[in-house]
Amino acid sequence: MAAAAAATTLSSSLSKPSSLTFQTHSFPITLPTPPRAAAKPPLLVFSKNPISDIVSSTFSRAEEGAWDDEKPREECGVVGIYGDPEASRLCYLALHALQHRGQEGAGIVTVNNNVLQSITGVGLVSEVFNQSKLDQLPGSLSIGHVRYSTAGQSMLKNVQPFVAGYRFGSVGVAHNGNLVNYKTLRTNLEDNGSIFNTTSDTEVVLHLIATSKHRPFILRIVDACEKLEGAYSIVFVTEDKLVAVRDPFGFRPLVMGRRSNGAVVFASETCALDLIEATYEREVYPGEVLVVDKNGIQSLCLMSHPQPKQCIFEHIYFALPNSVVFGRSVYESRRQFGEILATESPVECDVVIAVPDSGVVAALGYAAKAGVPFQQGLIRSHYVGRTFIEPSQKIRDFGVKLKLSPVRAVLEGKRVVVVDDSIVRGTTSSKIVRLLKEAGAKEVHMRIASPPIIGSCYYGVDTPSSEELISNRMSVEEIRDFIGSDSLAFLPFDSLKRLLGSESPNFCYACFSGNYPVEPRELKVKRVGDFVDDGLNGSLESIDGGWVQANRNQIKVGTGTSTSIS
Repeated sequence: MAAAAAATTLSSSLSKPSSLTFQTHSFPITLPTPPRAAAKPPLLVFSKNPISDIVSSTFSRAEEGAWDDEKPREECGVVGIYGDPEASRLCYLALHALQHRGQEGAGIVTVNNNVLQSITGVGLVSEVFNQSKLDQLPGSLSIGHVRYSTAGQSMLKNVQPFVAGYRFGSVGVAHNGNLVNYKTLRTNLEDNGSIFNTTSDTEVVLHLIATSKHRPFILRIVDACEKLEGAYSIVFVTEDKLVAVRDPFGFRPLVMGRRSNGAVVFASETCALDLIEATYEREVYPGEVLVVDKNGIQSLCLMSHPQPKQCIFEHIYFALPNSVVFGRSVYESRRQFGEILATESPVECDVVIAVPDSGVVAALGYAAKAGVPFQQGLIRSHYVGRTFIEPSQKIRDFGVKLKLSPVRAVLEGKRVVVVDDSIVRGTTSSKIVRLLKEAGAKEVHMRIASPPIIGSCYYGVDTPSSEELISNRMSVEEIRDFIGSDSLAFLPFDSLKRLLGSESPNFCYACFSGNYPVEPRELKVKRVGDFVDDGLNGSLESIDGGWVQANRNQIKVGTGTSTSIS
């Protein structure tokens, strides 16, 4: 009672944690009766990216060993809810709102009578859960996860959240991100007797918590996270606590909100809060641990954290336009990207169209700035699967025509500007240009609402190896010729940074610059054809990625320095 009384005297506002090892804040929250106390129970080609020069393309399956079955590559969504009697149903709805972040698997864990109950499955949220399954998940404390498997088969055992028991209780975990030192950590744990059930880097976190020498659960989390390198936005659940953690660089988003009944909600994007009528409060800060229990909310500073390096691609492609990510409106960012393109790369045209859906807002910005009508020149089928996400050879073979249908009435005889969010390998862009011209477009001018992508991502976004990135191998004019457009322009990198202003240093641009904030020690390598540009999807059989501990001459790490690695 004394602790609770003391907590009520503290302000509910919180500044970013300082560089102290631990800084705690407590906040009062009004919640329904909480759970009872815990009970123990590659092609060698010209490259603009320094990393790609040192990765050989000649790997045999024998050389890769067990690491080639499935690797930890994810672009996922997480949810956590504390203090609502319908936690599982709210979690289910929030996962629906985050479905764009992963469509290969979904899962929910709830706490009922100090027991963690879990249901996971392969497929969409609506395919995994129904009324009867949600009835099996009572309780006021819940976490959820949607998963996108970018290599290997989407086996049920790899679908999160994971649940495990250890000496002092049980813990569930859902993770968005990617650990760059996963293989090293797993090897060390296996050398010390740990046995793994999955091929996900998230399981490493559970083992580190279980093997920690600290007794309090929160200190076990801190101890585990201090060993992690890379990107992680994680929600944990125990018998009586909900914990949210974000890596010191803040690569992946994670936000906090509240419902009118006082329930606390964590989610990857604010669109999930909107659907379940939770009010957005703030981000989980980089390097912060937030603990929610019957005493309120406690904030710990995980460790000394450097300048944030938030993923710029969240604003370019991944997040929904109605989300606020890293404190910025995604819609406004994309609209301004389009305005910059219209200002800096104008062209005489009759109509502006978008490659739906992620190019729409930038195209609206372009059209408004250029004073040219925006029209729906491409109709997207919503029954195939989101571009860039769903792996399937059939979709790849049928290509763009399965996903996009041109509107001849809009295109015929017109000079068309088509706006897309990015060009990865260029194969889809070339098919879109051909599709538009076959529908009667007189001219096709491609405008890309991002800078050229020259580097693979190691922080939780699925991208091909650098050798497959067309901008890493070709000039803009060469790309224009390859895709067959009448003109081509990208969002200038310097203009992007000027738009972000004082926040510009807080973003990660590794995919545009090859300059990595955290050294990718275990290089992610994919074979040609593993990744399908902009949504042309490969079969499960064709996906064959690998991790190598490679010798490297030079790697750009941090803010432009070169580090020699032997």
